[in-house]
Amino acid sequence: MNLILLGPPGAGKGTQAERIAATRGLKQLSTGEMLRAAVKAGTEIGRRADAVMKSGGLVSDEIVIGIIDERIDQPDCANGFILDGFPRTLAQASALDKLLKQKGKTLDAVIEIRVDDSALVERISGRFSCAKCGAGYHDLHKMPKVAGTCDQCGSTEFSRRADDNAETVKNRLMAYYRETAPLIGYYYALGYLQSVDGMAPIDEVTVQLNKALGA
Repeated sequence: MNLILLGPPGAGKGTQAERIAATRGLKQLSTGEMLRAAVKAGTEIGRRADAVMKSGGLVSDEIVIGIIDERIDQPDCANGFILDGFPRTLAQASALDKLLKQKGKTLDAVIEIRVDDSALVERISGRFSCAKCGAGYHDLHKMPKVAGTCDQCGSTEFSRRADDNAETVKNRLMAYYRETAPLIGYYYALGYLQSVDGMAPIDEVTVQLNKALGA
């Protein structure tokens, strides 16, 4: 089974991909991890990626597709894979289609995790974590039981990601709708698209995903 999860930043794609991968014996693949692994392995495509990144450039679609090409041939992808964060554009989707066709593979489903924009901004901009153990909290939904003290380790130091603020989240959403949202129509036309309610509790989203994927 080969899957793609679509949805804006903060929709929960990574969490749900991890759960599906664990229960169905699939391999979760993220472009960042694949790039780092290819560079570490010293493959030809990995060396090309490394040179681009060291020069401060953006890794081209051609290189990313080349890395996916190598990665999905590895034994741990024999049962299938979940692409997390790829494709991001119509050009990347087209290139992925060609790659899979060349390998005699196909996508089994593309699942859109639908979310409400205003709730998503609130969800992301309210996040913070313990600076010592990394336990996650939220200004509205999950404050420490004792104010200023981590529930897990007792630390009194907390931190927020620099890009977890309302303005940055809105900019990331705009980039998603400009570049990635067209994939929803693209995969719908191909007959792959299904949708789930990403605003439901995490466990309920998992239930919806499993229903969409079937036995």
